[in-house]
Amino acid sequence: MNIMQLRKEITTSVFTHERIEALLSGWVSNVNAKISYMVKKGELVRLKKGIYAFGQEYQKEPVDLISAANMLYAPSYVSYEYALSYYGLIPERVYEITSATLHSKKSFDTLIGRFTYKPVPLQAYAMGIDWLYDSKNGGKLIATPEKALCDKIRSDRGIGKLSQEKLSEYLEYDLRIEWEEMLLLDAVLISQIAKAYRSSNLTNLAKLITKRKKSA
Repeated sequence: MNIMQLRKEITTSVFTHERIEALLSGWVSNVNAKISYMVKKGELVRLKKGIYAFGQEYQKEPVDLISAANMLYAPSYVSYEYALSYYGLIPERVYEITSATLHSKKSFDTLIGRFTYKPVPLQAYAMGIDWLYDSKNGGKLIATPEKALCDKIRSDRGIGKLSQEKLSEYLEYDLRIEWEEMLLLDAVLISQIAKAYRSSNLTNLAKLITKRKKSA
């Protein structure tokens, strides 16, 4: 089985060693040697041990970075700056794929990008996560806009405790989020996340959005 035949069988942009092995086992005697050879030729890209993508020449479309992030370090969901950019809440295009995890801090530098993971407490982890599905790559996990913003604010240790006025300035001038977009966020969900995180800044965020909505 050559790379083109393998490409027809594997529809996802990121896949496991086990998936390749199941397809190659009836064709070659040494599957690991065959995979190493395909990596060396650039037909496959090894993202980390056991996780692969096709080389750029053999990709039908760009690698799904959210799916890749989920697979590289589990359990995790994409969040922080990458999710905020994905939703259009911040103007900058973000190249580092940032995720939250229940495990320790981790990073992977790969040929398709840099993936970083930051730990969040168990009581807040499962709140505000969306499960997205497409027919090619299956399901993938990403924070809701509310959770991504909460994760970002909580992880920014340098800001200290902010009043509502200072928080408004931080959102507008540091993160450069437009208030038209902020008013679309669910203040109730943010309040719930704030309690799970035990964060006064996030509590103030929920109050600030509620106040702005009433005066809009």
